[in-house]
Amino acid sequence: MSAVPSVAFEPTLADLRDRFRDEKAALLETFRASRATTTAAQRLVRALTRQVDRTLVSLWKREGMPAHAALVAVGGYGRGELFPYSDVDVLVLLPPGRSPALGGGGGGGDESETKAAIERFITACWDSGLEISSSVRTVDECVAESRRDVTVQTALLESRFICGSRRVFSTFRVANTKAMDAKAFLVAKTLEMRQRHQKFEDTPYALEPNCKESPGGLRDLQVVIWVARAAGLGRSWSELAAGGLITAFEARQLQHNEGLVKLIRARLHLIAGRREDRLVFDLQTSVAESFGYHSTTAARASEQLMRRYYWAAKAVGQLNKILMLNIEERVRGSQHAPMRPIDARFFDRGGMLEVASDDLYTTHPEAILESFLLYQRTPGIKGFSARTLRALYNARTVMNSAWRRDPANRALFRQILQAPEGQTHAFRLMNQTSVLGRYLWVFRRIVGRMQHDLFHVYTVDQHILMVLRNVRRFFIPEHAHEYPFCSQLASQFDRPWVLYVAALFHDVAKGRGGDHSELGAIDARRFCRDHGIEGEDAALIEFLVRKHLLMSRVAQKEDLSDPEVINGFVRDIGSERHLTALYLLTVADVRGTSPKVWNAWKGKLLEDLFRLGLRALGGAHINLAAEIETRKQEARHVLNLMSLPHGVETALWETLELSYFSRHDPGEIAWHARALRSHVKTSEPIVRARPSPLGEGLQVLVYTPDSPDLFARICGYFDSSAFNIVDAKIHTSRTAYALDTFQIIGPHLELRSRDLIPLVELQLAQALKSTGPLPEPRRGRVSRRVKNFPVTPRVTLRPDERAQRWLLGISASDRTGLLFSIARVLARHHVNLQLAKITTLGERVEDTFLVDGPALQHNRAQIAIETELLEALAA
Repeated sequence: MSAVPSVAFEPTLADLRDRFRDEKAALLETFRASRATTTAAQRLVRALTRQVDRTLVSLWKREGMPAHAALVAVGGYGRGELFPYSDVDVLVLLPPGRSPALGGGGGGGDESETKAAIERFITACWDSGLEISSSVRTVDECVAESRRDVTVQTALLESRFICGSRRVFSTFRVANTKAMDAKAFLVAKTLEMRQRHQKFEDTPYALEPNCKESPGGLRDLQVVIWVARAAGLGRSWSELAAGGLITAFEARQLQHNEGLVKLIRARLHLIAGRREDRLVFDLQTSVAESFGYHSTTAARASEQLMRRYYWAAKAVGQLNKILMLNIEERVRGSQHAPMRPIDARFFDRGGMLEVASDDLYTTHPEAILESFLLYQRTPGIKGFSARTLRALYNARTVMNSAWRRDPANRALFRQILQAPEGQTHAFRLMNQTSVLGRYLWVFRRIVGRMQHDLFHVYTVDQHILMVLRNVRRFFIPEHAHEYPFCSQLASQFDRPWVLYVAALFHDVAKGRGGDHSELGAIDARRFCRDHGIEGEDAALIEFLVRKHLLMSRVAQKEDLSDPEVINGFVRDIGSERHLTALYLLTVADVRGTSPKVWNAWKGKLLEDLFRLGLRALGGAHINLAAEIETRKQEARHVLNLMSLPHGVETALWETLELSYFSRHDPGEIAWHARALRSHVKTSEPIVRARPSPLGEGLQVLVYTPDSPDLFARICGYFDSSAFNIVDAKIHTSRTAYALDTFQIIGPHLELRSRDLIPLVELQLAQALKSTGPLPEPRRGRVSRRVKNFPVTPRVTLRPDERAQRWLLGISASDRTGLLFSIARVLARHHVNLQLAKITTLGERVEDTFLVDGPALQHNRAQIAIETELLEALAA
């Protein structure tokens, strides 16, 4: 019996699709089940690359692609690094003069057949589950396009042959190499990198970093290989080390940190189930848990992961800077350019500080801090050279406890602090090179530490350096236009370095548990003792660190019209110098949390408290009656300037309590008198609005017969119209009229405040005429930060110091309709509101209300109010 010949069955597209899907799923499942190691990540990206290679080769053969064409992997796929949901970039390469003009008509027979085959191949790729990004070019077209577009040039630089004609691929590689201009490519990639860094605010410490594109991400490592490869210096870290461009230690550091970031990116793709390169809040915890991290009382799992990422990103940034400068010197041939000696240890290499020898820092460790002092003091020096950065990077072992205790180093550090200028740049560079954390060991503990308080957008170390920058700017005349009052105070403040030390230490104890202000004050006291800072200066630094939150708390949460509040505040302050220093540090601190936290209203509250405190410290007894009479006289003067008749204010003022005059400035009192001069006994709601005197938002006046749910109705209108209340002053006249003033901001007010005034006046008046039930609060989407890092709602209710009124404190995550929800509860229990301080810190609210009402005199009613408020906050 004769043997039956075997038949090779060609797999169908469905077979290829199922095989591709099943193989990929198996690879991802193996990776998911494996330990989170860099080796596992490297195996995965290579296995995914090989899997795609096999599938593409099968499809290339199946569709009968022409013999003169080649299939080339480019970009990340060409590099052999396919992450779970990476793009698959391929180039169908044709010999010169054989362009098939895809999508067009005509062409000869061979060209038509080539075109049809390519179209079949691309369609088959998608049908088999391969989501490719494809291009079709001849060799000549590749060269021409790469000369025009550096992105195309970069992708082609990493080309890798998959299948087809090796001859046409070799022709392409030769032509592409000849066309490469290493200098022009270096310039283009450097500018591109700088632009990319600016897009991410030049920091690796974003709370939701992009592990591929952010500074310190994978792209910073890839750009080094690209420019080195273009210059013929090497194609891998090992080749760069063999060529002397990097040391063996640096090669190990590069491989280690690159492996970690690759591992994070692979896990991120796997958990997101899509291409996602941002470590967004929604995914940070899941990625952290896949690494084996677990939340503890000291730190969340996500915080532990992010700190590890930040340290890796920081190292990548340092090594990127060293290598890019080094490659630039090689490409430009400037490594042998003449240098200007600064002293026996340092040279000026074209504006960069260069060490005289590679072992300078290991043989003379005191030269480490001397470098930053020279950088600060020497005109024309704008940074460190590659050689200096490398010497610093390799001198970490000498930055030990003995180095920190060396009197020479302590004297140098103090000189850097006390120099006339340059602190911002010096300390920023010290942090970037890890010198600051190695000298101030307490600072090292907060490098890369996240702050999940919904208003800090920087890590603790970045926030501290931002505060230092802000303080420094108060003393620079070129920045006087930003905060004129702060600059005026700073110009009269001697020894500004005291404030720089306080800025460095004010948050340095965060994350340790306990009160970071108290712990930081202990660290500051120890620093002063070690650095020979004594007497009044040491006492002021310790005071500023311990009390750095005091001024914000009093200004934003207490009634500044109450003399007892001011007297208690100045008892804590003690002297005018302490007050000025605390005010400057507080403004710098609030501004350094987030661009969104600072506003004109917070600025006014702090300035008002400063001026009131200054008067009290100067011995001025707060005579409330005299103060009110002065305000009345100033308000009458404003009314006279408006050409209003004498006595126009009398009818209104006779109905108002002293508390009204103590809480409003003369300008507001005059505005109210003018607006209500003909409406003192009206039965209709009167609403008037004007651009805020602070230059931000609107100020809205409401005058109407009082009712228990009035505040809730006003909040309901502002809520439904997407306005945010930042301040409310609530008064009830002797004739039972409400005279309320609101400071509001909104998304459209900056551009259209005057256009919106008639609309606000009309609509709010109509809303106040309504007598039906209060509407339900508006429901909006909760932000991702709030969703992942919610603030536990807290309600406090305590009598004020005179036991006449009650202070209601609210702390919660911000959301649409929150204030209206609070107002509804107060209205339901007939609680009267006298003063509201609405403090929004990023996406967290810290509100304080001064209230009274019969219900507050009964314990059971108090518990009911607090319970309902907690329910409203948690809704």
